[in-house]
Amino acid sequence: MMAGVGGGNDFQWCFSQVKGATDEDVAEADIISTVEFNYSGELLATGDKGGRVVIFQREQESKNRPLSRGEYNVYSTFQSHEPEFDYLKSLEIEEKINKIRWLPQQNAAHFLLSTNDKTIKLWKISERDKRAEGYNLKDEDGRLRDPFRITSLRVPVLMPMDLMVEASPRRIFANAHTYHINSISVNSDYETYLSADDLRINLWHLEITDRSFNIVDIKPANMEELTEVITAAECHPHQCNVFVYSSSKGTIRLCDMRAGALCDRHSKFFEEPEDPSSRSFFSEIISSISDVKFSHSGRYMMTRDYLSVKVWDLNMENRPVETYQVHEYLRSKLCSLYENDCIFDKFECCWNGSDSAIMTGSYNNFFRMFDRNTRRDITLEASRENSKPRAMLKPRKVCTGGKRKKDEISVDSLDFNKKILHTAWHPKENVIAVAATNNLYIFQDKLN
Repeated sequence: MMAGVGGGNDFQWCFSQVKGATDEDVAEADIISTVEFNYSGELLATGDKGGRVVIFQREQESKNRPLSRGEYNVYSTFQSHEPEFDYLKSLEIEEKINKIRWLPQQNAAHFLLSTNDKTIKLWKISERDKRAEGYNLKDEDGRLRDPFRITSLRVPVLMPMDLMVEASPRRIFANAHTYHINSISVNSDYETYLSADDLRINLWHLEITDRSFNIVDIKPANMEELTEVITAAECHPHQCNVFVYSSSKGTIRLCDMRAGALCDRHSKFFEEPEDPSSRSFFSEIISSISDVKFSHSGRYMMTRDYLSVKVWDLNMENRPVETYQVHEYLRSKLCSLYENDCIFDKFECCWNGSDSAIMTGSYNNFFRMFDRNTRRDITLEASRENSKPRAMLKPRKVCTGGKRKKDEISVDSLDFNKKILHTAWHPKENVIAVAATNNLYIFQDKLN
């Protein structure tokens, strides 16, 4: 059940926090490019176009304010990637973080993978709150002592110090992608992960940086024959031999690594037949899949194209079991969206922890939620205007023509520069993170 569905048709979500500057002029480097909760939901990571990763940690609930559920505060910030230059191809490699993926926690430290267009890095985030004092060979200020003056042996002791959170790169996986990396996905064996670019998918071992296995290669011998590219890829949450990848033609291929070392022949091919009556100049562009996500159960997968979200049963390849229209009112605006390049925007989608609801973004800082059980949907807005703590989010409605009601917003007044491309849902609770340009909004369901 989606969070806090009230007696009426509205989902009871309320504002919790907003992070980021309020300035009107947004620096390009501050625009958020990826958002990801870790497996417990206690940490939330964002990456931006400036190559930085910011990790927020959830505060423990305080006894004084039992109703205030833990807020997320900055835990660690570090520069993950720097701009580079490929001298062989005379290309600038920008530092923008394309994806972040957490690894399950095995010990006190946390690990995450972050990638830009070319290089994937494994980061270790660890805490230090003690330091050793009382060395024999050096003074407290770090200078070496004269060995002839040492007359007694000291046993160093650990003394408490202010908490330090350190981020250190443990592995750098480079030089394996000719084209831009669009996806990374950690496998369910937690030892391997895959990375995908426009034409190839590679399988890596987390301990081995100097080689990877190419498991999909759709590059034609003659590049003039190229008809489609890989847009997203993900490992199955429970079966470490299964993964899927989506294409710019609106198809999804499921592959089984047990069938062969090179997975050029898919095991399953998911495609919805096109309705000839709705064919237009834009059909191919809007059918391109921008994101694919397995459900937590592993039974379903969800795909996002420009106008809709589809849920597929892995046992049925010929059509999706559910289709949700995200912003159907834009179908009549495709021409102007093509001219301003918005038609190529890549929206992501995510599941809630129980797979009963899904969320994806739209324009005007709107984001959409769909309850799979009741088939109800809602449009909400990430806005500072309604950013008082515990303020209820009012459902928004878009007027497509005819007479506009008081609370509705006209299609023509939507701001296409404000777009929600990246969202994340807490794996266990109804807490969502929504990236709106350079601001990160956190909402939660209303406490009764």
